[in-house]
Amino acid sequence: MYPSDNPGAKLVPVQFAGIGYRSWRRSVLRSLSVKNKLGFINGDCPRPQSNHPSYRQWERCDDIVTTWILNSLSKEIADSVEFIMSSAELWRELKDRYEQTNGAKLYQIQREINDLSQGSLIITGYYTKLKKLWEELSTLNVTAQCNCTYVCGEKALIHKAEQDRRLIQFLMGLNDVYTVIRRSIIMMNPLPSIAHAFSLLVQDEHQREIKSSNHFNVESSVLHVGSSRPSQPSQPYRTDFSPN
Repeated sequence: MYPSDNPGAKLVPVQFAGIGYRSWRRSVLRSLSVKNKLGFINGDCPRPQSNHPSYRQWERCDDIVTTWILNSLSKEIADSVEFIMSSAELWRELKDRYEQTNGAKLYQIQREINDLSQGSLIITGYYTKLKKLWEELSTLNVTAQCNCTYVCGEKALIHKAEQDRRLIQFLMGLNDVYTVIRRSIIMMNPLPSIAHAFSLLVQDEHQREIKSSNHFNVESSVLHVGSSRPSQPSQPYRTDFSPN
């Protein structure tokens, strides 16, 4: 154990409440790896015999890991598993409860991707949301892959095809104000990387913001000038048109 291994520590910033298990699981595994405690949940550090000199120390460490995981759960879920006796058992219980089959999860994520559009999001927010779904999909996708240990033409072609498909998905969800820049990107041959397309769109977004700001300033100036201009005295209405 280390001085920083206190039971009040949190492994992840947001507690798991039943949705997004795979993302939460990945974050917990990363945190436990940093703390050198993965062995307690994956079987690499099994429970020693009760008469073993290190048994008490192992038990304290395992209790710490169990507490960390419980701290990473919502109160409702934590209450339902608090009597499980070891971190490995707790980890297996959560997996059995919340890990969906690949088919169901693939369907769910792909549906979210298909339904996602920019809407009120800025380009960065929309891209970040879509990229997170892509990465989650990649952890589930079981596709024919080249098993070469070196970079070969087949692997490069597969990667390029996947990147082009994602680029089109990204462009399809953009708001209509980006029609011109979207058409320009689609006409590029070969298609650019997603990162390059993202950069072009962000530049276009910034230019729109500048134009909008300048237009607002011009209108404000015109209104200000109009309101500050002294009014002309009105001429009296003549009723007598007789010659002098």
